[in-house]
Amino acid sequence: MDNASTGLDYHDRPERDVALAAAEQVGDAAQPLPLVARLANTMFLRRSAVLLLLAVLWEGYAEYADNELMFPSLVDTLRALWDVTVTGEILSRVWTSVRVLLIGYSVGLGVAALLTFMAVSTRFGADVLSTLTSMFNPLPALATLPLALLWFGLGLPSLVFVITQSVVWTISLNTLTGFQSVSETLRMAGQNFGLRGVGYVTRLLVPAAFPLILTGLKLGWAFAWRTLIGAELIFGVTSRSGGLGWFIFENRTQLETPRVFAGLLVVILIGLAVETLIFRTIENRTVRKWGMQR
Repeated sequence: MDNASTGLDYHDRPERDVALAAAEQVGDAAQPLPLVARLANTMFLRRSAVLLLLAVLWEGYAEYADNELMFPSLVDTLRALWDVTVTGEILSRVWTSVRVLLIGYSVGLGVAALLTFMAVSTRFGADVLSTLTSMFNPLPALATLPLALLWFGLGLPSLVFVITQSVVWTISLNTLTGFQSVSETLRMAGQNFGLRGVGYVTRLLVPAAFPLILTGLKLGWAFAWRTLIGAELIFGVTSRSGGLGWFIFENRTQLETPRVFAGLLVVILIGLAVETLIFRTIENRTVRKWGMQR
């Protein structure tokens, strides 16, 4: 059926006419964002603005309190940090703490991987992990410090024990939850391709559950870092010198408050560096690149 037989001309219908002016208006709507909007979309600048605001509030409250012994200013804190950095004292303390942290975190990660593999392999393993997690995950790691001192004495093994306690249950729980959230369709597809045992876990479950696994790794790191600093505040000498927590404790007893705040500032800066340089990089190259997270 054509236009002549029906007596209608579809080309004259007004809704089919597209004026050139309208098309130009649509093109004009796709203009680039203003500079202020583009800067607001930059995460680094947003976080820098937050840090700058906190610095201003810190300095303002220190001026208001006017008591260096109780609350030193940011300038005095940075001056104390510079002094202990030039002498190398803070660097040696940081290395002592980081070395212990890496050992404890690695041990906790290995134990968590073993428990999680058992949990996804057998039903009994899942029951074991669920029971142990329910028992020990609510238990503060520092509460096991007296037992660590009794079993391992004063030194590195005790610190590694409490760090492992703070890491293993968080990572295990998040990893197991991530594995359980993998759809049954994806599981059957992997089994149809012949994935079994370790290959089934590493090539199917781990990539599919990686967002929750990464969350567990970040939480485990945060728990390990604060547990280490807390343990060092109590008995931080592991060899010839203590770590960063012991540095804070020593200066507190000597009423060197600016150096105490300098030690706390280093703890915060290390946490920011690990979150930004390590975990954020892993996140951008995995779950964000795969489209699993915005």
